[in-house]
Amino acid sequence: MQVPTMAELTAKGEVPDILFWVGCSGSYDQRAQKITRAFASILNKVGVKYAILGKEELCTGDPARRAGNEFIFQMMAYQNVQVLNNYGIKKIVTACPHCFNIFQNEYPELGGHYEVIHHTVFLQQLIDEGKIILKEGGPFKGKRITYHDSCYLGRANHIYEAPRKVLEALDSELVEMKRCRSKGLCCGAGGAQMFKEEEKGTTRVNFERSGEALETGAAIVAAACPFCNTMLTDGVKHAEKEDSVKVMDIAELIAASMS
Repeated sequence: MQVPTMAELTAKGEVPDILFWVGCSGSYDQRAQKITRAFASILNKVGVKYAILGKEELCTGDPARRAGNEFIFQMMAYQNVQVLNNYGIKKIVTACPHCFNIFQNEYPELGGHYEVIHHTVFLQQLIDEGKIILKEGGPFKGKRITYHDSCYLGRANHIYEAPRKVLEALDSELVEMKRCRSKGLCCGAGGAQMFKEEEKGTTRVNFERSGEALETGAAIVAAACPFCNTMLTDGVKHAEKEDSVKVMDIAELIAASMS
């Protein structure tokens, strides 16, 4: 794939419409790399002028701050702000709700002021503007899909409608879990739990949440966060349902349905 970096565009004197912030999962996690590719392929198809930072992109510092290491967070954040401001970045789109939340709500006090858009909201805008054309009777027509609200998208930033509107555009049957929207349950990875072993308890949070998703009878569990994707995939495997139920990011569903 041809994915331009900010350094390349700047050298040519060009300015992208958006900076696509890939994030650690989207860069290094093999499963999340597929989400990154799917989203980049959509941007290429609809002709959005975008760039990534590439090797200049550092972790936003979200896991460090959530885990209580404020020093590392500040170091990373200041470096990112410096790079972004040097390039004069105004608009950031990211497929990770953790990156989205920290840019939107916590970077401004460190001098990082940007318009930040989560990829589900951006996809909805592209569909509304008629830029994304979906196939008639696409691969998900009539399929049962349930959507898992990521904590940092839902409860933290009140983004509930955009992901669902995107899923509705697929002509599929959207079924809700008992706990959804503002009452959604965490996938178990939030607050830097992704990177540590869980404490003792009666069950793992992701098994509990995946069970709720499976109860809907959906063939596809739609997620909008790479961490949620990992946790729900593990939960579906634990329930031995990976042959009949797929966990997919909304960008992957759209990429597979475009004409």
